[in-house]
Amino acid sequence: MASEEQISAIKGAKVLMVGAGGIGCELLKTLALSGFQDIHIIDMDTIEVSNLNRQFLFRQSHVGQSKAKVARDAVLRFRPNISITPYHANVKESRFNVDFYKEFDVVLNGLDNLDARRHVNRLCLAADVPLVESGTTGFLGQVTVHLKGKTECYECQAKPAPKTYPVCTITSTPSKFVHCIVWAKDLLFAKLFGDKNLENDLNVRSSDATNLSEHSEDVFECRKGEDIEQYGRRIYDHVFGHNIEVALSNEETWKNRNKPCAIYSKDVFPDKLTKENGKTEKGSTTEDVSAMASLGLKNPQDVWSLAENSRVFYESLRLFFSKRQKEIGNLTFDKDDQLAVEFVTAAANIRASSFGIPLHSLFEAKGIAGNIVHAVATTNAIIAGLIVIEAIKVLKKDSNNYRMTYCLEHPSKKLLLMPVEPYEPNKSCYVCSETPLSLEVNTHHSKLRDFVEKIVKAKLGMNFPVIMSGASIIYEVGEDLEEDMVAIYAANLEKVKFFFPCSKNIKTINMNLFSFLQNVGLESTGIFLLHFSSLNYFT
Repeated sequence: MASEEQISAIKGAKVLMVGAGGIGCELLKTLALSGFQDIHIIDMDTIEVSNLNRQFLFRQSHVGQSKAKVARDAVLRFRPNISITPYHANVKESRFNVDFYKEFDVVLNGLDNLDARRHVNRLCLAADVPLVESGTTGFLGQVTVHLKGKTECYECQAKPAPKTYPVCTITSTPSKFVHCIVWAKDLLFAKLFGDKNLENDLNVRSSDATNLSEHSEDVFECRKGEDIEQYGRRIYDHVFGHNIEVALSNEETWKNRNKPCAIYSKDVFPDKLTKENGKTEKGSTTEDVSAMASLGLKNPQDVWSLAENSRVFYESLRLFFSKRQKEIGNLTFDKDDQLAVEFVTAAANIRASSFGIPLHSLFEAKGIAGNIVHAVATTNAIIAGLIVIEAIKVLKKDSNNYRMTYCLEHPSKKLLLMPVEPYEPNKSCYVCSETPLSLEVNTHHSKLRDFVEKIVKAKLGMNFPVIMSGASIIYEVGEDLEEDMVAIYAANLEKVKFFFPCSKNIKTINMNLFSFLQNVGLESTGIFLLHFSSLNYFT
């Protein structure tokens, strides 16, 4: 039972939740049942059928709708007297600025990507608002508390790049080639050649929700009287054409994303595939059956065109059904299976082409290994409960009892949860410390574009930088810039000697990001300002 002090802190708190997915649904439910009265939720995603097995606030009728809005409505049905404000939006939009964050007593993260986590971390530092961070991967999970000047911030320790990917990203909104590889390997390959009884999210899309039934036809089954060419074209048209068009019909999904394009076989295949792919193999074994060999493609380091990938897709499909028919239904992807690698590479590249993602060679595709660690509902529930426990401590300012808690897959000392005291801020952290960064720039060769792309965005993780030379803005990114200013800043990107005119080839620039967090010159926009605090010249 909560004490009167806890109840008072809970009822008077204004809480911001970021993310309404696996952790977010459990968190919103737990917050509401714990007595929180004023909750705000930000989430830009819409509900997919594949979410329904673990995001229990959603139902099949909600597919295609905003996660934040549906989660709000679901919770208000059993807690009608509380205030829940949903934002179907990207947390990185300029309206969610420092002033916006200052309205809240605590921020609770339930995000699934590093970029957004870093963004929220920096705004919480700038607004001096406590952040409770969280994450899960299968049976593993953690909850950490971050308070400016008292504990380490989210970026004090380097985070490894994630090797697992959310199912909804794989099936709906891929943005990297690895997403396409995982889709082709774990979904399409498994659907066509693997165990038919296993669950597969591939054919589940928003508009399918109203058409699903026990008697509905499996589009991936070869029909009676259908030859391999007809079957191959139909599969191609379904996964790269029809499914993309279904996704495009949900306009909410693409408000803040680049739209994919549907690709159909008639646009890339010749009228008769057998003439172009007509090479036959006699006495071939599993090891030497190869679509590349059949098509005369010799170099695995070549990046195939869309037409070549389409030919490899069909040829590998044909070879599986003509040469390895007995294995179909029992196959799992093996990186040492040449034909499987060829099929996955081709399928991933066609999907990448649809979503505007750069294509990769078979050699590169084979080296990209990534398996989805499916979300576990119980882990999400445990982590959500821990978030609320830490949030209550934060509201009570009970700093002596803050804990970073890790949920373990294999209990240590009979403990499923491992709580540890938060670490102190890392004095060399460029985000929350006062330690300046030193950068050497060759002013005769380096362009402003090099600095922006390689340092500001890639290394410092700033998406909307404002760069000043003295009192003058030389580069800025924002949603409300005038066209003439956009043109000026674009021209500046191509200039050398972009800081100060000087006769030296190299200069050292000391940059202090923390000074920005303390003195945000553009607080009202939430845009990060990179401030050059001093200059030292040397030869």
